[in-house]
Amino acid sequence: MNLLECLKSRQELDSDLFLTPMRLSDRTVTLAGYTSLIDMPQTMIVLRQLAQNDVASDHPLFALDSGLGVAMQNPDEQALLDAIAEGDLLIFSDEADRCIRIVPVSRTLSRAIESPTTENVLRGAISAFNEDLDTNIGLVKKHSLSEKLRIRSYMLGKNQRRRSVLLHMEGQNHDRLLESISNKLESLPDKDIPDLQALSELLGFSKWSLISRFNTTELPQEAASALESGKVVLLLDRFPFAVVLPSLLSDLFVTQNDRNFPTVFRVSFQILRILGLLANVLLPGLYVALVAVNPEVLRIEIALSIAGSREGVPYPALVETLLLLVIIELTLESAIRLPKTIGPTMTMVGGIILGQAVVDAKLVSNILIIILAATTIANFTIIGFQNATALRLYKYLLLVLSAMFGVLGLFVGMVIICAYLGHVSTFGIPYLTRWKTGGRHG
Repeated sequence: MNLLECLKSRQELDSDLFLTPMRLSDRTVTLAGYTSLIDMPQTMIVLRQLAQNDVASDHPLFALDSGLGVAMQNPDEQALLDAIAEGDLLIFSDEADRCIRIVPVSRTLSRAIESPTTENVLRGAISAFNEDLDTNIGLVKKHSLSEKLRIRSYMLGKNQRRRSVLLHMEGQNHDRLLESISNKLESLPDKDIPDLQALSELLGFSKWSLISRFNTTELPQEAASALESGKVVLLLDRFPFAVVLPSLLSDLFVTQNDRNFPTVFRVSFQILRILGLLANVLLPGLYVALVAVNPEVLRIEIALSIAGSREGVPYPALVETLLLLVIIELTLESAIRLPKTIGPTMTMVGGIILGQAVVDAKLVSNILIIILAATTIANFTIIGFQNATALRLYKYLLLVLSAMFGVLGLFVGMVIICAYLGHVSTFGIPYLTRWKTGGRHG
């Protein structure tokens, strides 16, 4: 069975695959490709023009130097299917023993460049990445006009082929970072990358890690800034975000957009984010520790005020806090899943009604409502949604330790968290390191 017959048998299982006969340069050829990926009317116009040019230059249609496309030398069935899956058009000769692979006129399957949807920009470029890989590379180059920019291309996956590119600035990378990432990508080229968790496992990161080893951004200016600082950026086809490696603690507080403000404002923003992180992690545990275990730490007026607000509440402080935290987590999750037209209204109304109802029913205290509202707001002062999500877990550890040992348990929990953060590293670069452009880490 020749290759054309193999494709005909494949066509019975895939209706999107077309095999179309056509006359080119007085020869009968067969075109093969996917209808959903190729604009056939425009492609045929281009093919006829190319064939006429070949005739005028006295080149045989299927000659290696014809210029019509890339001649495939003795391809197997899998090579043909991979070429078709990548959106290319195959041209078979009438004897079906020779094949040319060309880049056709593709259908428009990607959206235009739009403003970001998950990251707000106050001052700066508002163009965002989309699902087209070449467009994303162009956006990064527009923001980083440097001759030192280098790009390495990889084709990953066996069942789900996905193109990826690795961008870096020559001479500005830390030791082992670039080569470690390249070796990981080259070591498992057949591993499918359907999502970010699969990418994390490919790079060798534990799936149980509580720290994201890479940051994601949909802003080309943030990706360009990371490149200029010596970091590495990974772009995946059909993924509208850039993956920035490595992730550091300072990335939670510093963003490229801050540089568009005066220094005093920039520093103020960073201080506010640090305070937001501390408030998000410490406040729930501190409330439980001071109410349930160490009320003597408080001034008598504050202690009496808290005791008055909890009058009639039937649950211990730990149960009370966990109950409201779970409700807040459910509200945040529902805000993500609801349609944009009704999401903000439903969560605002639901939060107000539910908060008032639980207080009137004496299930929680007024002060706890204030504390957890402040905690939720402070959580989203952190840069990067993935970082804010990870931080939401730490407060539960401190909450349990505070309920058991009071203020001492809160401090012990902070020591445990700091020790864990100090243990985390990405390709030999500690999470708590102070990043230096072009620096070296042994």
